[in-house]
Amino acid sequence: MEGDDYKVRLEIFEGPLDLLLYLIKKDEVDIQDISITRITGQYLKYIETFRLLNIDLAAEFIVMAANLMYLKSRTLLPRQEQPPEEDAEDDDPRWDLIRQLIEYKKFKDAASFLSHREVEQEGRFALQPEKPETDPEPPPLAEVSIFDLIRAFQNVLKRFEESHDLGDIVDDRYTVSDKIEMLLSRFAAGQAERFDRLFADAATKAEVIVTFLAVLELMKMNQFVIRQTGVFGEIEIERRSQAAQPVDYEITVEGA
Repeated sequence: MEGDDYKVRLEIFEGPLDLLLYLIKKDEVDIQDISITRITGQYLKYIETFRLLNIDLAAEFIVMAANLMYLKSRTLLPRQEQPPEEDAEDDDPRWDLIRQLIEYKKFKDAASFLSHREVEQEGRFALQPEKPETDPEPPPLAEVSIFDLIRAFQNVLKRFEESHDLGDIVDDRYTVSDKIEMLLSRFAAGQAERFDRLFADAATKAEVIVTFLAVLELMKMNQFVIRQTGVFGEIEIERRSQAAQPVDYEITVEGA
């Protein structure tokens, strides 16, 4: 799995500041109270997971990782040993990053507000035909953050490593294409299952990774949709019962 037998290109329209805001929200802390040491560790775990999945990352993710490590190193220095170019203004090396996050969140909140107002205006004057009584459609993939998916995968991988002897030699007999076929045969149209149960029978770490890549590819193909019980809640995978519109970001697996 460390070779070039697969490559994932992930166009998520989200950047490093989105990931930092996600981590801050998950920890339920105020932006101005962030711990550089903690958030740097969490951020680097996501970067390592992206690397494990052989995901192409935009350069700004790596730049932010370097900046966080620099800020972390500065917080460990006594005030009198801080770099001279910073002495004139701020004693706390976090403030520049905090300002960026606050400004970025303002723009995101404003964009979200305007988007909701646009939807409200479109529905206010349009004549809506009566809809037949059917089961409500689960939320589209775009409403669940890619960072939620990666977090769920991290939890699965951690539990797998804790419960398996990774020193055992087991034949890695599955490819992404194999897992796609297995998942399609496993799910009937409209059938749903908890995300973590997809990995219950995995025998190797490589099989866990390949299964996750197959899930991403099936989502890109609009065969599967994901939904979440609440903020940072349980994630479910459901096979679509009918064709759907393309999702807001693209996931492709090359050479599968």
